[in-house]
Amino acid sequence: MATVIDGNALAEELRAGIEEELAVLRLSAVRPGLATVLVGSDYAAEAYESHLRKLSEGLEYRFVSEHLAETASIDDVLATLGKVNADPRVTGILVLRPLPSHLPESEVNAAIDPFKDIEAVSPLNAGLLAEGRPRFIPSTPASCFFALDSHVRSRGHDPRTFCAGRTLVVVGRSLSVGKPAQWLGQQRDATVVACHSRTRNLAEFTRQADVLIVSTGVPGLVTADMVRDGVIAIDVGINAVKDHSTGKTRLVGDLDFDGVAARAEAITPVPGGIGPITDVWLVGNVLAAAAMAARVEPRFGLFH
Repeated sequence: MATVIDGNALAEELRAGIEEELAVLRLSAVRPGLATVLVGSDYAAEAYESHLRKLSEGLEYRFVSEHLAETASIDDVLATLGKVNADPRVTGILVLRPLPSHLPESEVNAAIDPFKDIEAVSPLNAGLLAEGRPRFIPSTPASCFFALDSHVRSRGHDPRTFCAGRTLVVVGRSLSVGKPAQWLGQQRDATVVACHSRTRNLAEFTRQADVLIVSTGVPGLVTADMVRDGVIAIDVGINAVKDHSTGKTRLVGDLDFDGVAARAEAITPVPGGIGPITDVWLVGNVLAAAAMAARVEPRFGLFH
């Protein structure tokens, strides 16, 4: 059976690093602040916002929450983003998804101040990331590589060179996960294969993977027969499914966990894998943005 990568333990490791960095930055009167913008009412987004508030306030960050009605116009959203862009208390901005269908996501992304765009969705930051000169690394793909690095280091490998020449298959093409994961893999000299949920003969490509990152939102999309022995499997999916025998709802990933784990060298679980790391990485990006705004060099290199 595979080594199960403990995302909760890795998240605690990251949090300890943030607290250490905060202790130094407070000497320069640097205080991070996170603003969330939510349009409409979505249970998962509201729960995530509540979680980020608790995490931020536990680190003594400022926290600003902006809620708009489901019917808010693009002008309303842009005005709200203009307000938090100009707010000196805010060093990082997160627009919560999903957005209502009438709002053009590209226009919303472009309106975020690039120096506060902690998920690198603005055209400028996405371009810098694609060029290999990131201002911020989006929290989820960053967490995938953080988990990968932790595992390969535990096996005696150098994370800086591990991916070179190996095949990284990314299943998913979103701007928040799939595409940045592809770019980060290329920067590490991996041979990157880009797939998605509509790829024909998907198994033909996933079986090539030395490292597999899956982020499609399709429960159990990748099964045991679709991977090679010894793969390192990173599952980004978080899907609520109902157990028809018990009537209870549980969370599962995009991998068939038991089947893939029987063949993999290492695997991330759902829940308790990439998710906890992502949350802490995001507030780490808020910290880095605060340091940049104060013209202080962040000492914590993971967020640099």
